[in-house]
Amino acid sequence: MASMVASNILTRADLDALPDDNLRHELIDGQFVMTPAPGFAHQTMVGALGHRLWQALCGSDLKVLSAPFDVVLGPHVVEPDLLVARRADFTSRDLPVAPLLVVEVLSPSTARMDTGRKRDLYADAGVAHYWLLDPAASAITILTLVDGHYVETGHTSGDEAITAEQPASLTFSAAELLAD
Repeated sequence: MASMVASNILTRADLDALPDDNLRHELIDGQFVMTPAPGFAHQTMVGALGHRLWQALCGSDLKVLSAPFDVVLGPHVVEPDLLVARRADFTSRDLPVAPLLVVEVLSPSTARMDTGRKRDLYADAGVAHYWLLDPAASAITILTLVDGHYVETGHTSGDEAITAEQPASLTFSAAELLAD
């Protein structure tokens, strides 16, 4: 389960001082959020979609990365499951600007944060496309930023395919991502 460790307002320096313990550490609203290692279905979906995005974007000025990699959104440091951003926007350490696409794979420990606070953070930062993958429901939801708020522009489940046009033209289904 994702848990927030409450105390003082924490900073990026505090985050950087943590030992490597194989947990995902994020900094949201001045608090550490720790998430345990993801499960098999989660990683299967991340790998399959990451590969499809990489193929679609190969040779472009866009780069696909999977967690762990820090994305700095003001005082917040998050590690989306997948992200797409312009190559020129990356530093060797992090992505200090909003990515074009963030993908989060829901799990019992992260679903509330991914569909709540992180969704708001991504919208506030100007992340144009936010995709939610739900392995338990075999579902995909595509959200597009319109006037500062996310609008659902696609939803599918099981074998039913969905097409996303941005930042890459892809047609895929949740069942395909889970089977790869």
